[in-house]
Amino acid sequence: MALSYLVPKDCIETTYEIKKSRFIARHFSVTDREQAMLALAQAKRDYPDARHHCWAYQIGPPHSPSFAAMSDDGEPGGTAGKPILNVIQHKDIGDAMIIVIRYFGGIKLGAGGLVRAYSQAAQQAYDEGETELKVELDEFQIQCDFSDEQAIRHWLFQHQGEVIGTEYQQAVTMKIAIDDRHLSDLSAYLHALKSASLIQP
Repeated sequence: MALSYLVPKDCIETTYEIKKSRFIARHFSVTDREQAMLALAQAKRDYPDARHHCWAYQIGPPHSPSFAAMSDDGEPGGTAGKPILNVIQHKDIGDAMIIVIRYFGGIKLGAGGLVRAYSQAAQQAYDEGETELKVELDEFQIQCDFSDEQAIRHWLFQHQGEVIGTEYQQAVTMKIAIDDRHLSDLSAYLHALKSASLIQP
C-alpha cells in the first residue's frame, strides 16, 4: 500500500530575536543528504558573516525515517542541532530540514537559553510554513507494443504516475511508479489495450 505523509510545501524563512542575538530559520523539504548539504552551503553563502549555521533534517516518513542528522556548528553540544531536530520529530513531518543561522548579539544566553532560542526559532519557522501530502509511489513494470507506449505514458501522466525507465527490445518495457489506489484502473486500461500487461514487482 502506498505510504503518505506530510512534508514542507515551500521554503519559509523567519527571524527570532532575543537579547540582541538574531536567529534566522529556514524550513523546507529535502529528500536526501546531498540536497541537505547543498541547502546548507546556500545558507552559508546567503549569510557568510553569521557566527553559527546550525541545522537538522529527517528524511523519510516521520514515524520510520530512513535517516536523520544534526549539527551544533560550534555551539555548546546539544544546544542547537538537537532542539531543532526535536521540533521536526514532534511535528509529524517527513523529508524536512531546518537551518537556524545565528548572529551573536554580545550577550551570552547560557546552555538553557540557547536550547530555548533554537527551539523557538525552529518552531516559528515550522508554524509559519505550510505542509502538503506526499504519497510514496509503488513500482511496477509494464510490457507493451511500441504503438501503445505514448498512450500509456499519457494515461500515467493523467493519474500522477511516473515512468522511471524504459527498455526497447522486441517490445517496450517501462518501469513505472504509481499510487496503488490507481492500480486497478491501470490494470483495466492495459487489459483493454490487448498488447499490454502489468508485471508485479
